Amino acid sequence: MRQNLRAAALFLAGAFLSAAQAPEVEVAATVAFTEGPAVNSAGHVYFTDTVNSRIMNLSAEGKLTVFRHPSNRANGLVFDARGRLVACEAGDPAAGTPPRVTRTDLASGRIEVLAERYEGKPLVSPNDVTVDASNRIYFTDMGGRSVYRIDAEGGIARILSAPEIERPNGLILSPDDRIFYLIEANQAENGARMIRAYDVRPDGGLANRRVFHNFYPGRSGDGMAIDTQGNLYVAAGLHRRRGSSETLDTRPGVHVFSPAGKLLEFIPIPEDTITNCAFGGADMKTLYVTAGKTLFRTRTKIPGTRR
Repeated sequence: MRQNLRAAALFLAGAFLSAAQAPEVEVAATVAFTEGPAVNSAGHVYFTDTVNSRIMNLSAEGKLTVFRHPSNRANGLVFDARGRLVACEAGDPAAGTPPRVTRTDLASGRIEVLAERYEGKPLVSPNDVTVDASNRIYFTDMGGRSVYRIDAEGGIARILSAPEIERPNGLILSPDDRIFYLIEANQAENGARMIRAYDVRPDGGLANRRVFHNFYPGRSGDGMAIDTQGNLYVAAGLHRRRGSSETLDTRPGVHVFSPAGKLLEFIPIPEDTITNCAFGGADMKTLYVTAGKTLFRTRTKIPGTRR
């Protein structure tokens, strides 16, 4: 895997520069906060601008456009097996739209609400989302301290909740759907800042909880991707402290772990805050990384998955 972030630094203002060409700059204002990248089979990269409540689209040709605005404060994104865009939306009180999980048909633009309540109670803040080979959708509700599964038929089940988990963030399944990974991102003193792993039962339930990797006392992971060999690519760490108990012990960038939990590689990312990553490209060997106001990309040796 190359450590240089080739053709990196895509700013939302529209500039497209390589890391080597970019001049040294300092932040004058915060204009965006990138999150939730997902890449479809046509090579278009969708990612969220959470500050401005937008879903952005970087075409395969490099053209940046706004796909949806307002986005109901969309965060994590993923494509399902039929190429529909699934989004976790934190909700917009000013617009009167609640927290929810939606699915958008790109051809028609039709938005379908998949989940906004569970057992009569509204969701709090859906954050990140992934899918399995059976087209089941798994998502975290960070504020609600829960993880849910939406079955292909539309039924919703809560599969994890407090106090078993503290502050669920990124999540993903192994390529064979046998292992479920969950990032805990509790910024409080002594809070869980780790990746948990679970075995997935045939019915979609989880068992055998264990710690896959512990980031404490540094900043935990945020989002993650997985390649075809089951290696995890985890966006984690900080360049500067942000007023929480998180230290700088976690290096800021993408941490690549083997299925056994061994750190295989580290890809440094030069901007705070590193939030998420996703695979794309014709050979699925391009890793897109969101951090601060920027979308980066780099090449990998092993092809990834679209989870």
